[in-house]
Amino acid sequence: MVFFVCESRFVRYNKNRLLDNIIWKGANSMKYQIIGKNIVVTEGIENAITKKLSRMDKYFPIDDKATCRAVVSSQKVGAKVEITIFLPSMTLRAEVENADLYAAVDFAIDKLEGQMRKLKTRMDRSSSKKFSFAQSIVFKEIEDEAEEDKKDDKVVRAKSYYLTPMSIDEAITRMDALGHSFFLYLDEEDDHISVVYVRNDGGYGVIQAENEIK
Repeated sequence: MVFFVCESRFVRYNKNRLLDNIIWKGANSMKYQIIGKNIVVTEGIENAITKKLSRMDKYFPIDDKATCRAVVSSQKVGAKVEITIFLPSMTLRAEVENADLYAAVDFAIDKLEGQMRKLKTRMDRSSSKKFSFAQSIVFKEIEDEAEEDKKDDKVVRAKSYYLTPMSIDEAITRMDALGHSFFLYLDEEDDHISVVYVRNDGGYGVIQAENEIK
């Protein structure tokens, strides 16, 4: 059973999915989507999570089309929280498992703020300062990264090679043979540049470029 909440109106929607409920909350600068996976998002949980997430409102322009999705799920011990912020030109994501649901939300927000501090540092170091996401985040609201946290993130090695058309099974086999956690290849079925990778929660994932090779 899935419940949609939009502007205080409840719409009952029955669908065979793993999600227990989905709740939308509007905000001045972001629209919040709170999803419960094998857990019921009560009004108390909804309000508490929304209040915590709203502390990030200041980082995004009021007229921007930013959406924040929080997926909360019950684990054998505690809960897992996945927060994803969709911006017009980029996506921010953090995932945390903790014995306490609300602590997991706080730690995930801390991670996202840390990622934005790193973005700010990278922009400050860049000579061109031309980043497509520059207008999607209000960087003046973000604290500077602490000196001890700043790392030398220069590219120290570049590698190029010819992409061989192959199946996903062969790509996984080659990745495992190299002992890597990802592998770049050309999909033999559609000629799309693809990346297969090892997922933290088990199994494999595939990312494909939508750009067609001419």
